[in-house]
Amino acid sequence: MFNAIKQHAAVKSVLSIVLMLLLFAAVVIVIGAKCFTDEALKQYSEEAFQTAERAAQIVDADRMDAYAQSGGVGEEYEQVWNELDYLCNASGSMFVYVIVPDRSDYAHITFLFSTILHGSPYDIYEFGYVRDTTNDEYRQKYAALYDLKSDRELVIRDRGYIETDPHITAMVGLKGSDGQVKGILCVQRQMDVLAGGRQHYLVNVLLALAGLVVLFIVGQSLFLNKTLLRPLKLISEEATRFATENVPATTKLADVVRNTDEIGQLAASIDLMEEQVKDYVDNLMEITAEKERIGTELELASRIQASMLPSIYPAFPERDEFDIYGSMSPAKEVGGDFYDFFFVDENRLVIAIADVSGKGVPAALFMMISKILVQNLALIGHSPKEVLEIANRQICNNNPEDMFVTLWVGMLDVSTGRLVAADAGHEYPVFKQGDGVFELMKDPHGPAIGVMEDVPYREYEVQLEPGDKLFLYTDGVPEATSNDEELFGIDRMVEALRPVGDKAPHEVLDAVNEAVAEFVGEAAQFDDLTMLCLHYLGSSRK
Repeated sequence: MFNAIKQHAAVKSVLSIVLMLLLFAAVVIVIGAKCFTDEALKQYSEEAFQTAERAAQIVDADRMDAYAQSGGVGEEYEQVWNELDYLCNASGSMFVYVIVPDRSDYAHITFLFSTILHGSPYDIYEFGYVRDTTNDEYRQKYAALYDLKSDRELVIRDRGYIETDPHITAMVGLKGSDGQVKGILCVQRQMDVLAGGRQHYLVNVLLALAGLVVLFIVGQSLFLNKTLLRPLKLISEEATRFATENVPATTKLADVVRNTDEIGQLAASIDLMEEQVKDYVDNLMEITAEKERIGTELELASRIQASMLPSIYPAFPERDEFDIYGSMSPAKEVGGDFYDFFFVDENRLVIAIADVSGKGVPAALFMMISKILVQNLALIGHSPKEVLEIANRQICNNNPEDMFVTLWVGMLDVSTGRLVAADAGHEYPVFKQGDGVFELMKDPHGPAIGVMEDVPYREYEVQLEPGDKLFLYTDGVPEATSNDEELFGIDRMVEALRPVGDKAPHEVLDAVNEAVAEFVGEAAQFDDLTMLCLHYLGSSRK
């Protein structure tokens, strides 16, 4: 662990600063090299122009025609050539030459004099040699000299051209006594001296940088070892020891690590952590036991709640007038929804579905009270309307937590298909008639049970025919929420029901569950999902 800390803290710190130094040095080198090059090139060019001006004094511009007609021989021509050759070698120039451009378009030049540095590997152009102008830059500069727009021009060929290496060419116009340019004198100097000086500069800078980096690495390593690595090693060893023994050290880490910076604060934090972990470990068994007890009790409550809901199917195997199926998936260990169905006599089947406010254990307790109350009131002969009114009155009389429950209660005469129902603030039921499709039915609503005392409720009747289906649900279905905070909604629920309208009740519920699960995705279940489906088949009894 210490080696990992050492590598992370020391090497990474040193490397980061070294990289910063290298970046800074690179900027300095680039700027310095450019400044060096510009200044050296300026001086280099000025020396070339000085040579060109001295050479121009040797050549008599008014004698250019005579030079051209001499054929490169004769005492006068040779004297001029010898003086140019001497100046070329004395100044260290690579070439000193005189040219006459074709003034029609400056596309060709003719050499009248051409001298070269002795021992040079290059060839010189003989008298009268005609060649193409190198490029447009040269044409423009020739024209500028002949048109008297400038007295001198400079060409920099830093990448060389054909048989020559990088060089500069200084050009001056040879003016006759009439003030007009008769020819151009050129001095070419190779840039190898300039390149050598620049390389020498870069080598010196790099060597100085390398020495600075080495000194910095040594100094920084010694500093980090004293102020960072040794304290971190002590902290690491203490953390490893405590992780193995779970016993606080007899000597505080802050007393050993005497740093007053963040390292010292870390040491003090380790001491505090050890004390807190000790307290936590002392209470861990008690907390774990309590948590296990609560978990066991919640699991037992979940089983008790599940056992109170109809869960054996077919629910009434001896009855062929209908098929019914219900399901409830709580959002927590126990839920606040319930559904129920039971006979009060030979032909009357009571169907109920409810949604208690809140979730968890309080809602589950309220749900059990509500379910038992509804079942008892129905079994002693009360109609759906009376069940809601009496249940509401009894709950309002003893409801200190102001909880409430939405409730739908229906009583179906399975022999005739007559359904009498009442709704206390519950979701609208969904009906399907025969070969039709599921449609939402907006039935008469009263307030939820437990909201207002002595509230009258209304009953309504629906005549079921063989093949009709009734789908009931709690708000956990339409209010199921996706990761994008979008609700599943009533419309999606009805659309999920329609393709399975001819299926058995349990298949209808499976289809809605699958549609909700696909829509919600990975989002957590927010509310209980409770559904019930009744398929009325009609009576076959005489």
